[in-house]
Amino acid sequence: MAYEDFLRWKDTPQNGELELSVVIPAYNEAERIVPTIGAIASHVSALGFPWELIVADDGSTDDTVALVRQLGLVNLRLLEAERNGGKGSAVRRGMLAARGRYCLFDDADNSTPIEELDRLLAKLREEGYDVAVGSRAVAGAEEAHKGLLRHLLSGGLRLIVKLALDLGIRDTQCGFKLFTREAARRLYGAQTIDGFSFDLEILFLAKRWGYRVAEVPVAWVDAPGSKVDGLREARRFLRDIAHIRIQAWRGRYDTAQGRP
Repeated sequence: MAYEDFLRWKDTPQNGELELSVVIPAYNEAERIVPTIGAIASHVSALGFPWELIVADDGSTDDTVALVRQLGLVNLRLLEAERNGGKGSAVRRGMLAARGRYCLFDDADNSTPIEELDRLLAKLREEGYDVAVGSRAVAGAEEAHKGLLRHLLSGGLRLIVKLALDLGIRDTQCGFKLFTREAARRLYGAQTIDGFSFDLEILFLAKRWGYRVAEVPVAWVDAPGSKVDGLREARRFLRDIAHIRIQAWRGRYDTAQGRP
């Protein structure tokens, strides 16, 4: 039945109101993008509601764009960028283009299995949250194959975020987050950080503007082939925390586009 659902989604345009948009930011993901799309399409198509998949390419120089086009999925939209603008830039473009009632940001490496979507959807549908954050740092979460250096680095950054921003979220960087369409458009419409730590700004704005945010335990596997330079991104992470505090002090977020 799941395969029949997938074939129907593959060939039949989804018109009218969509229940879900899945946004995948991609930069030089030729080795992983097709399996990730296959896993997502197989699971979500079987859930029984209309949905779309958006691949927000970030100026890839490999075969990522060509491979996505060749799939021939009528409900997949490919957003291309002329140049690499950063992961945050790609996610923002995807979220602002999304038409679904709910909007999921999902990393291209499929580290968090798409099956975890069901937990996040329940938080928004049944409990009235505006944002559900997949988390590797709360009770019930599962992590596999995470290296010692990455473990130490992420633990240190989590402590810094807690002290500097006090977001009430232990894991801000897991690439698996679900928003209502209204929250996604307002939050990403006000985003100013285009790099790796854009999630910090989104969650800071969500708390500042009174959105209800749930942190949901998920399974996560450290996928091989990560393009993240941990030490370099840690420096940018600290710089972006300072940027957020300065923007808030200057009142930039109080007058930003998309403020509730």
